[in-house]
Amino acid sequence: MNDKLLSVQNLVKHFPVKAGFFSRTAASIKAVSDVSFEMSSGETLGLVGESGCGKTTVARLIARLYKPDSGRIEFEKQDIGSLEGSPLKNFRKKTQMIFQDPYSSLNPRMRVGSIIAEPLEIHGMVARQDKRRKVEELLELVGLEKNFYDRYPHEFSGGQRQRIGIARAIALVPKLIVADEPVSALDMSVASQIVNLLQELQEKYGLSYLFISHDLKLVKHLSHRIAVMYLGKIVELAPKTEWQKPLHPYSQALIAAIPVPDPEKKRNRILLSGEIPSPMNPPSGCAFHTRCPFAEKKCREEEPEMKEWAKNHWSACHFTEKINA
Repeated sequence: MNDKLLSVQNLVKHFPVKAGFFSRTAASIKAVSDVSFEMSSGETLGLVGESGCGKTTVARLIARLYKPDSGRIEFEKQDIGSLEGSPLKNFRKKTQMIFQDPYSSLNPRMRVGSIIAEPLEIHGMVARQDKRRKVEELLELVGLEKNFYDRYPHEFSGGQRQRIGIARAIALVPKLIVADEPVSALDMSVASQIVNLLQELQEKYGLSYLFISHDLKLVKHLSHRIAVMYLGKIVELAPKTEWQKPLHPYSQALIAAIPVPDPEKKRNRILLSGEIPSPMNPPSGCAFHTRCPFAEKKCREEEPEMKEWAKNHWSACHFTEKINA
C-alpha cells in the first residue's frame, strides 16, 4: 500500500438553495468544506460520521458525479476535476461506485445480464458473442447463480441486488471502488456476507475502497485507516490500530456509543447535547463547539488546524493535549 492512488486537497462543495418566484439563490448548503486526505493502492479508507455530515457528497465528488467548487482531486496524479470526453470515460473505467440502495441503483426495466454487461459494452471490453459467458462468470464471482442472467431486479432480495451492484462495479476491474453505505439497508447477517465478499474481491484484484458508513464498528473491521467527518470537515484521521484511543472529542463520543456485549462492563460516556447544526449556517470557529463538553472561548472564535499528534494520527482540536492528558 505504498503507491499513492488518490489525493484530495482542500475540497469544497456547496449547493445553492433556491427561493422565491424567480428561484434566486437564498442560501447555500455547505456540504463539504476544505476536506483533504490521500489513499494508497490496495487500501481501504473508512469515512464515518453522522447523517448530513457530507460523506456522500465526498463520495460523489471522487466518482466525478459532482464537480467540486474548489480544491483538487488527483487520481494517479491526474486532476479529475477538469476531465471531459475520452479522459473522463477512461477515469470512470478505473473508478466505480456501489450505492446505498441496491434497488434504486438498478434499472428495473433491464435484465440482470444487461445491467452487468452495460459497462463492458460502453468501454468495448467484451465481444458480443462473449458477453453472456463474461456476465455469468461475474455472477458466480459474487455468489449468484448463472441462470439469474435473464431475471429482473425485483425478483431478488436486497442482499442479492447488492451483489448484482458489486458485479457491475467490478466488471471493469477498477482500481478504486467508492462504497457509499453499501450494507446499511441490509440485515446484519446479509451485511456481514457482503463485507466478506468485498474483502475477498479486494484480495483477488488489489482493489482500493473508500468505504463510507455511520457504523464505526464495521468500519474498524474493514478499514486500514479511518477518517471522521463532522459538518463538512474531517476532524480526525488515523490508522485503525490507533482507534483504541481516539483524540478528538467527537470521535470519542462515537466510540463510546458503540454497544458492548457485556452488560457489567463500565465505560466513560461522552454525552453530546443538541442536534448537529445546519450546514446552511455552520457555527463559527470549531464547528463542533456547540455540542462539545470541553469547548472554551477559543473554540467559538478560532477554527482548529488539523495537526499530526502521533505518527499518522491527525486531529483538529485546540485542546487535544489537555483532553487526552
